[in-house]
Parts: sequence; C-alpha cells; structure tokens
Amino acid sequence: MSRTRALCRAFVPVVLLIPLAACGSSPDVREHGAAAESAAAPGFPYTLTNCGMSSTYQAPPQRAVTMNQHSTELLLALGLGERIVGSAYLDDAVLPLYRPAYDKIKVLAREYPSKEVLFGADPDFVYGGYASAFDKAQGRDRGALAKAGINSRLNVEYCSEGRVGLDQLKTEITEVARTFGVPERGARLVEDGQRRIDAVAARVKDAPRPSVFVYDSGETSASTSGGNGIGNEIVSLAGGTNVFADLDDTFGDVSWEKVIERAPEVVLIYDYGGTTVEAKKQRLLNDPALAGVPAVKNRRFVVLPLSSAVLGVRVADAVESLGRQLHPDAP
Repeated sequence: MSRTRALCRAFVPVVLLIPLAACGSSPDVREHGAAAESAAAPGFPYTLTNCGMSSTYQAPPQRAVTMNQHSTELLLALGLGERIVGSAYLDDAVLPLYRPAYDKIKVLAREYPSKEVLFGADPDFVYGGYASAFDKAQGRDRGALAKAGINSRLNVEYCSEGRVGLDQLKTEITEVARTFGVPERGARLVEDGQRRIDAVAARVKDAPRPSVFVYDSGETSASTSGGNGIGNEIVSLAGGTNVFADLDDTFGDVSWEKVIERAPEVVLIYDYGGTTVEAKKQRLLNDPALAGVPAVKNRRFVVLPLSSAVLGVRVADAVESLGRQLHPDAP
C-alpha cells in the first residue's frame, strides 16, 4: 500500500486530554476588521515559518477549515470549534469529548473538498494534517491559497527532517495555539500529555522491551510504521522496540521475508478502514510462511486506532493504551 493511502486514514478513539472551556469569537468578528481583533489579541502580528512557508498573522484566524481528522481534533481540543467553518476527511467519529462541538461544524466533503468548495467556505486559514490536503493538481496547494489571501498550515510530521517525537508534538500544539491567540491552552495540552506519558515511562521502565512489528495493511508486501513518524516514538515510549525503526520514512512497504527475518515478538495492528482487525489477524495466522514468527506463533497481537499513531492530541492515549497491552503485568 502506498504511503499516500496510509496517510489518509483516521480512527476510533479513547478520550485523551483534559476538557477545555469552549472559546473563540464567533465568525462574524472578522467583519469588525483586523485592527479591532489585533487590539483584543496581544502578541499580533505573529510571524512563523511552517514547512518552509512563512506566514504573518495580523490577527488570530476566525474562519478555519480543517483537513484531516487530527487537525480538526486539535482545534477542538483547544476550544476553537466556533472558529471552524468547515471540516473534511473525517473517516471515523471524533473523540466523544469533542463531539458536541464537532456536530456544529459543516462538513465540506467526505474526503478532500474541491478547490471551489474549499474557497466557497471563505476561509482565512486552512489546516492540513497530511501533505495530500494541499494537492497542487487540485488547486489546493499552499501557494494558491496564499495568492488568495488565505493562510495555511501543514502538520510538521510531514515536513520534519529525521525522526518525529514529542518535541515535534509540542511544536505542533504550541504553534497552532499561538496562531489562534490561545497559547495558554496549548501549554495545558502539552503539560497534561507529557505528564501522562511520563507516568507510562515510569511504569514500564524496568520491564523487558518486546520487539514489535507494526502491521498497517498489505498482502503481497506489508505496509508498516517506519522510524521517522510519531508511531515509532509511541512504540518506544510504551516500552517496545519497532523492528523497522531503521526504515527512513513515516510509513513504508517491506517484504514479508524481512518480517520473518526480524522475528518480532508482538504484532501491533493499526485498526481503520474496511479491513477489520480480525481479518488482519487471520491474514497473518493463515500464512504458512509466517508460522514461525514468534508473534504469530504465540498469537500476540495488540491494537491501536491509526488516528492515535499520527501527530495529534491522541498521542498520550496511544502511549497509555499500548503500554498496558505490551506490559499488562507492570505495576
């Protein structure tokens, strides 16, 4: 399976971070002009460079469109639902904590909206979770948005050099919160997530670290989590070792021969889309070539929703869940 397909999925949740009070001005604040908004929002104008593009915000965005689930959930976690005028590419239910706010948001498209639909929402900010959100062939590239006077942001997981970890997660949350003029809310999200992750690390620190093969999908080859994405960091923080941490990508395809050669002790199945977890298990269990792989032989499978394995507000959930599954007997 291609990386593009792998990067366009999301999943069912486990409740993540502490509730934040709903906030944000209603969209019609935009009509009062940038000067009034600047006066009400200290710290503006604000300039930052995101994924190679520099943007200057004279005032916090008031009409955001979120593309991909983890972008939508981050703004909701920051209490910014009233500033989202449209969302797209939500493959599963949002976290229950954010559902009431999400239900008030217009869904522009089941997947990505056309350029016409996107521009028709009259956004002043477009937030993409994956690079595919800004498809140049579809006229949605960041350059075209900038020419139309629309600021944009791409999740830093898909433009970071080298491995992605908690530093990049902090950057993503902090910069988004600062862009919207609510830095203190971003700080609370970061602090709460770090506290929970530290608690898992303390619980599993003396436990043996099982070797883990991440099975995203695939028949003739296996799509897996490489060493560059937050998925690799989640496995490590939960007390495991990704057997394909040397794969220089966020997601990538590997041969089944390589899986056999690396003999993982645990298979982590990413749960999403039309292929069920049980179907993925049976694909592994019914392959005679994999019968000697320790994880398959011992039927040691663990599961995470794919939406937990991307750079967003579910990372702490993922570490907690996977930590319990890998180390059920840890104190």
